[in-house]
Amino acid sequence: MASRSAAHPGAAAPETVPMGTVVDTDIAARLDRLPWGRFHTLVIVALGITWVLDGLEVTLAGSLVGALRKEPMSFSEFDVGLAASAYLVGAVLGALGFGWLTDRIGRKKLFFITLALYLAATAATGLSWDIWSFCFFRFLTGAGIGGEYTAINSTIQELVPARVRGWTDLVINGSFWIGAAGGSILSIVLLRPDVIDPAWGWRVAFFVGGGIGLTILLLRSWIPESPRWLVTHGRIAEADRVVAGIEKRFTDEGHVLPPVDETKRMRLKTRSHTPLKEVFGTMLVGHRKQTLVGLALMVAQAFFYNALFFTYALVLQRFYGVPDDHVGWYLLPFALGSFLGPLLLGRLFDTIGRRPMIAFTYGISAALLAITGYLFKIEVFGPVGQTAAWMVVFFFASAAASAAYLTVAETFPLEIRALAIAVFYALGTGIGGVSGPLLFGALVETGSRDNVLIGYAIGAILMAVAAIVGGIWGTAAEGKSLEDVSKPLAAA
Repeated sequence: MASRSAAHPGAAAPETVPMGTVVDTDIAARLDRLPWGRFHTLVIVALGITWVLDGLEVTLAGSLVGALRKEPMSFSEFDVGLAASAYLVGAVLGALGFGWLTDRIGRKKLFFITLALYLAATAATGLSWDIWSFCFFRFLTGAGIGGEYTAINSTIQELVPARVRGWTDLVINGSFWIGAAGGSILSIVLLRPDVIDPAWGWRVAFFVGGGIGLTILLLRSWIPESPRWLVTHGRIAEADRVVAGIEKRFTDEGHVLPPVDETKRMRLKTRSHTPLKEVFGTMLVGHRKQTLVGLALMVAQAFFYNALFFTYALVLQRFYGVPDDHVGWYLLPFALGSFLGPLLLGRLFDTIGRRPMIAFTYGISAALLAITGYLFKIEVFGPVGQTAAWMVVFFFASAAASAAYLTVAETFPLEIRALAIAVFYALGTGIGGVSGPLLFGALVETGSRDNVLIGYAIGAILMAVAAIVGGIWGTAAEGKSLEDVSKPLAAA
């Protein structure tokens, strides 16, 4: 039996079809032919703003370190690293659990559930009474953001036209740093004794983060379920209605849509879910090369970013004597460089190509980190010079980190996309992200620049290895439909 998409002349799409039915669809081709429009901009705002909120919340946690080390919390440097690792452990487990659910019950449901958990746990962090309660709420916050990464990256990949997928993905992931800049400014205000009692300032900061998250729930109410996911799960008529509604937005705005490329039609065998045996068989056997590349990129960027960013406030305070309420001023340029990197370099991932740009951004990040680490050791920089150096390093490193998510999201089949993102996020964060803050927290606590340099050297080596792996074995996915980059498991 074969069902045809309602968009195909002379065909009527059934509301649902039994699992195992072969359907003939042009859904992917219709989405990829669309010009860039207001719809895509709204998708970026409604989904990408989560990264802004994440950046805000994580930056607050980092810049409020000084307040947390005072009474009544009295955190040590090790406690700060422990809290950062609790957040990341939560992100790992949240990504895996919610990623599995995203592929089973849909993208839309999960990006509501995960955001609700995220904002509730963020607000609850402001009620913490000791290190263990703080770590518990940070764990729940991480679980929410881990789920967000999988649901949102899947949705964005499946709604954005192929020709701009690279730039869009990098900018959305890079928007984390807009939030980081906002968090820096907010921390400056909330840590000023003449504005608010320091014992309450850090709590208010987390309450504000949770409150902002409520507005995002409203923004997301109009975003549709991924039509690609709907077709694969037998909800043919709903997928057609979603795409027809998107197309109407464009025609109402005066766009003349090009005809659908009939050679891009696909025959898919509907399924309710993908067994875990098939998931891991695909990743470890059918897509072994993509798995190697994804793991190398994710581990390197996770160690690099989490180790350095989560402990940067500690470095400023321990080695440069920067007061607690001034840390935010140094994080602002750091955040600016990290956002400008994906924004300005993202286009090159769609024009020059994925492989050369991954090799370049990872490679130059490794070299610059090694140089900056050595200059830190020999005390060339003051706090301003050190921040300027990090601004340059993270201009390239931020684009590299975003490219890791882009690579994993587009090189695995639709049926396991969310779980693949989750697995690589979990492995990368578990191996590089959790160990990084703990290691750096301990190294900074020694007060030795030589010891901190060891951490920088580890990060540089990991980034250099990732540059080689991605440059040689990466996938040239630029300008290609997701279905051309990685054939769906349901393809008949």
